Formats: sequence, C-alpha cells, structure tokens
Amino acid sequence: MNMPMMSASPVGTAAVAVLGGTQGNETVRGTVKFTKVAGGVRVVADVTGLKPGEHGFHIHEFGDASSADGAAAGGHFNPAKEAHGAPTAEHRHEGDLGNLKADASGHATLDYVDAKLSFDGAASIIGHGVVIHANPDDLTTQPTGNAGGRVAVGVIGLAKGS
Repeated sequence: MNMPMMSASPVGTAAVAVLGGTQGNETVRGTVKFTKVAGGVRVVADVTGLKPGEHGFHIHEFGDASSADGAAAGGHFNPAKEAHGAPTAEHRHEGDLGNLKADASGHATLDYVDAKLSFDGAASIIGHGVVIHANPDDLTTQPTGNAGGRVAVGVIGLAKGS
C-alpha cells in the first residue's frame, strides 16, 4: 500500500498558542496568535491574570507544557545561535519577543509584525513553546534577559486557516 508522504515541517499561514498558568499562577490565561503576513509573522497576544507591569515574553525551544513550573519548555528558541536581545535587534534569538505590559487589572495585549519569525524550515516556530515570565526582560542579560520564573506556558500549533 502506498502511504502519502508527510512533510517533516508543517507549513501553514496561521498558528496559535493557548496559554495556561504555571503552579501558583493558575489565573494566568490567554492566547498568542501568529499569522503569516507581508514582512514576517504578525503576533497578537491577549493575556489575563498577570501582575501589573512588564513580563518577559518568549518562544522557547520545546512545545512541552507538562511541568508545573514551565521548565519543560527549555530555553529560548535560538536556531541561529544569536545573542539574546530586543525584538527589534538585528541579532537576537528568534524567540525574543520582548515584553508584555499588563495594565492595573492584569490584562496585556500586543500586536506587531516580527520579521524574524517563520512557519517553515529550521527556524519554524510550529511546535515550540510560548512562555510568559514573572519579571520584565531587560533585553540584554545573556542568555535569558533576567526575566525570572515562568508564569504561563503554551504550545504553538497550526490553526484553522493554515
């Protein structure tokens, strides 16, 4: 019987990560949507239950949200082996998305186009984790941005419309 060949790296035009809070941060919930657009990938985040202020926001190397503290997601997604930096920096981890800023009620939103993100090849974000940290990313400390513990984790999967 002939079986259809499956692509080693799924390619689509839309993806989503549904975020859940880590142990002690169970009220944190949200989504991060990724859509292919001219010039890169549009990133739209909508998260509730955060402490007011800035929170480091990254794509991590593993799509594994199974650990209570979020550690199973591994380190920042960095297939090009760059230094950590701001999302606008020429040289940075593909996973460096900067900070989410939560208002007084703990609600954070973000909407921007990231030229470094991809849905295919070695730099594909599909299947990797999204992590929100307890503290702001200082955008310079290597290799993590000194963003502290992980308060929410999700896995990037292909979404309807892909």
